[in-house]
Order: sequence, then C-alpha cells, then structure tokens
Amino acid sequence: MSFGSPNNPYGQPQNPQQPGYGYPQQGQPYPQQGQQQPGYGYPQAPGVPPQQGYGYPQQPGYPGGGPGPRVASMGRRFGARAIDSVVFGIIYTALAAVGVAGAFASANDCDPNAVDYNTCINNAGSDIAAKFGAVIGVLGIIGLLYELVMIAAFGATLGKLAVGIRVVKVDTGQKPGLGSAFIRWVIPTVGSLACGIGALLVYLSPFWDKSGRQQGWHDKAASTMVIQN
Repeated sequence: MSFGSPNNPYGQPQNPQQPGYGYPQQGQPYPQQGQQQPGYGYPQAPGVPPQQGYGYPQQPGYPGGGPGPRVASMGRRFGARAIDSVVFGIIYTALAAVGVAGAFASANDCDPNAVDYNTCINNAGSDIAAKFGAVIGVLGIIGLLYELVMIAAFGATLGKLAVGIRVVKVDTGQKPGLGSAFIRWVIPTVGSLACGIGALLVYLSPFWDKSGRQQGWHDKAASTMVIQN
C-alpha cells in the first residue's frame, strides 16, 4: 500500500489553485504596477458598496462636511442695524411725545399770577425730566425684549429679516437661544454707556476678525455668527 510521495505523505490531493497569503504560487505572475491586489478579510456582499475607510462619513451641509454657510456681509449687517434703529426711533419719538405733552400740560396749569408760580414751574420741569427718564427706561426694556425674543426665537430682528440675514450658533447652525441672545445684547449695550463709543467698536469689530466668519466681539462671546439666508 502506497501512502503517497515523500512530498505528500498523507496522500491528500494537492490543489495548486488554492489561494493563500504571502508570495504568489509558482507559475502565477506577480501583479503588475497599477493592478489592485485582493484584500484580506471577509468578501464584500453583493450589492454593498465597498467601504472607503474608517470613521464616520462626512455629512453634507452645515456644520459637517460640504459647503458651509455664507457669511453675511458687513453692508447687510449695517443695513439691518439701520432698520432696527429706525424702528426704535419711531417708538422713542412716540413715547417721548406722549411724555412731553403731559409735562407741558402740567406747566400750562401754573398760574403766572400765583404766589407759588415758580414752585409750580419747577415741579413741571422735574416732571418733564422724570418722564424722559421713564421713556428711556421703557425704551431699554423694549430693546432688551425685542433683541432677546427675536434673536432667540427667530435668529433675526426685523432689520435682519428685511435684509436676509440671521444669527446662528457656530457649532450647530441652530438658533442662538436666550443665553446667547442676551450675551449678544448686553455687550454692545454696556459699551454704549461710554458715549456710544464702545458699542460702535463692538459693531465694527468683525472687520478685525481673522477666522473668516466675521464675528464681532459679542458674537465671539456668545459663540454665534451672522449668516446670509
């Protein structure tokens, strides 16, 4: 009984076509340059696209892969600020007119022939100053609510809506929310206390931003940016 040749002591048939790892078998050519070598691991199932690599694929759009949002131009921003200023100017004028009319009405009630005429006039002047202070306080509250509610809920004030821009969070592209909206409001508001110079510098600060997002100081503090719709 023969157990096979010395090179095949168990008598099992050799399969010269069986693929393996390492160097190609005798008689098989080496893959030419540019030809794709078969990979290791499990074969790809039919109909399943080959994997491109490790990690999660980039998602198109903002804020993942693909084109990012269009940064709003400074011209549009100043246009939005001008529109909002006109809106506030109308509100301020209306409130001031009501307050001044009431104060002058009190002054007209003073009798020039009365002994206490000077006292009456002084009281009327104090009334005018108090009503102007009330107008400024009311206007500040309206400005706070206007900025907070509009930016938090819509990402834009009336001026921004008119020129087609809005405020978004840098990391998500979503609406800023109340916290970020408050930060964006309070920084230029505090700056305006220095004769308006601080607020002007805040609104001009996007010109000095080197990130490519044209963020103002208030945007950097709030982690927001202004984009074009």
